Amino acid sequence: MDLITLLPFIVLIGAMFLMTRSAKKKQAAAAQMRNDMQPGTGVRTIGGMYATVKEVHDDTVLLEVAPGVHAVYAKNAIGAVLDDAEYNRIVHGDDPELDTDGTVVPDDASSLTGDGDAEVAKIDLGKDGAADDAEKTEDATAKDVKATEDVKDAKGGGKTDGDADSK
Repeated sequence: MDLITLLPFIVLIGAMFLMTRSAKKKQAAAAQMRNDMQPGTGVRTIGGMYATVKEVHDDTVLLEVAPGVHAVYAKNAIGAVLDDAEYNRIVHGDDPELDTDGTVVPDDASSLTGDGDAEVAKIDLGKDGAADDAEKTEDATAKDVKATEDVKDAKGGGKTDGDADSK
């Protein structure tokens, strides 16, 4: 066979080798990370739950998911081992980069108006125009029905449908 004919197959095999080698390196790094876990470190599971490692066994890990709540997970379920600063920033909201000069953010917007003791504007809770229009329409419909009945009374003496015409 010719070398040019075999070249596409050689390139394909080489690409597959490089891809599997990269995947194996990632798997080895993840396994090493899981084996290096120690009690007290913060972790994120593959499901996205943050917890603290309490005990490490051969294939399992005991995690404290909340104060006093423990759960047993497989080591393979640990997605990342976090350093203390990152774990505290995510779980507890601790961020050392934030300003800690004592600035307080208010719970409500009263401080934004300039005068927190200002009188609150009164809101008119009366009927609006749409409700008045609806009542007028109902009144007009009732008047139309009454007028129709008056016409019937004047013409036919108050007969309704189904009444006999005999006198």
